[in-house]
Amino acid sequence: MVLSTETSASTVKRAVFAGGCFWCMQPPFDRVAGVTLTTVGYTGGNTPDPTYEQVSSGRSGHVEAIEVVYDPGQVSYEQLLDVFWKSIDPTDTGGQFADQGSQYQTAVFYADEHERQIAQASKDALTALGKFKQPLATQILPCKVFYPAEEYHQHYYLKNVLHYKMYKKGSGREDFVNRTWGNMIK
Repeated sequence: MVLSTETSASTVKRAVFAGGCFWCMQPPFDRVAGVTLTTVGYTGGNTPDPTYEQVSSGRSGHVEAIEVVYDPGQVSYEQLLDVFWKSIDPTDTGGQFADQGSQYQTAVFYADEHERQIAQASKDALTALGKFKQPLATQILPCKVFYPAEEYHQHYYLKNVLHYKMYKKGSGREDFVNRTWGNMIK
């Protein structure tokens, strides 16, 4: 896991992705060189300072998401998008794997027009690969306020190793990703 903060504040950027269960989104990004910090949380809705209970009810308007802080001199936004696409089922319109509901839908949240264009080009390239028979359902949306989740959710895969592994396998995510992209998910 890369959690270094050696990069100066002026050179770091942030990216926000919603990929269903945020526990499963943290490990792939933590392994990326140039990622200095990952935080799971909530975004996309209008409920201020939402709690896990509010978001998991599906009534807050928020989705579970991850904020990725990275050094663009070491890793590009395009590379982060590649990690994102290879961690989700982009065709699932109802959520992700065992987690269904609006709070588990996928999205790329862009900070500016340049990021929107990169995200759209990345989505178009994924469509052109022809790996998926159904259209891609992942939305590309403007960033809203990101609210960090409660501490017990942060790096859950390290704090509760056995439970996380059972969840990841039981949810169907691990098998889908391995079948689609090869044995790469941890």
